[in-house]
Amino acid sequence: MKHITSPHNALIRQAEQLQRKSKARKKEQLFLIEGAREITLAIKGGYQLQTLLVCPEIFNQQEQVSKEFVQAQLGVSKDVEIISVSIEVYEKLAYRSGTEGCIAFAKAKTLQLTDLNLPNNALVLVAQSIEKPGNLGALLRTADAAAVDAVLLADPKCDLYNPNVIRSSVGCALTVPIASTSTSEICEFLRMKEIDLYAATLQTSIPYHTASFKNSSAIAVGTEATGLTDEMRDAAKANIIIPMSGEIDSMNVSVSAAILLFEAKRQRDF
Repeated sequence: MKHITSPHNALIRQAEQLQRKSKARKKEQLFLIEGAREITLAIKGGYQLQTLLVCPEIFNQQEQVSKEFVQAQLGVSKDVEIISVSIEVYEKLAYRSGTEGCIAFAKAKTLQLTDLNLPNNALVLVAQSIEKPGNLGALLRTADAAAVDAVLLADPKCDLYNPNVIRSSVGCALTVPIASTSTSEICEFLRMKEIDLYAATLQTSIPYHTASFKNSSAIAVGTEATGLTDEMRDAAKANIIIPMSGEIDSMNVSVSAAILLFEAKRQRDF
């Protein structure tokens, strides 16, 4: 197995660029996945791994590990290149402490609406113009917990493959079917698929628990600062609101999404 000890190695420099810059990720259509759980979820989610970096001392507390051992532990296919790296190199790349000594290069998906295969009576989450990677990651973790059929990113302002998104989603960014496009295309897609759109907003809204999500439904959430656009609200079958009893009129977007999605799950008998 090839072993890299220099942080100046070309592959390590490439990894740093993919980690730090959205432009590099988009140009190369590659991104990094750090951690055994996240890599395993990526494989389960249909992502194709290109290269796997392993630090043996962290991965198995040994100075050396075999390619076959790594494949068996992570479920990596035989065509994935596996490269051993020193602790110094790994720590230079590791985005967070406490990971299991493995980082993968993975190919990005196209995230097209046409790639989605929605079932009858689908439940969909629409997230419009989410800016913060932590919020997007938390939304995707919520979507996975609710087992939604798809997440539609409308006019996204955050790169799905940002390391912070993958970290905060605990890998769920790689398991949920996702499409990313404009608000207008998403509204038209939902209309064509006869999926009822419900917009979480303060304006002219009904309490969320009075809406029926038993038929094919999409629940749209926006940013805490600006909410959903007029275009999204106008396309909705109904605007819905979570009644609040405190001094504020909004919650973190992932918390709001969780309340709404699990109400839909409750109505569908989970």
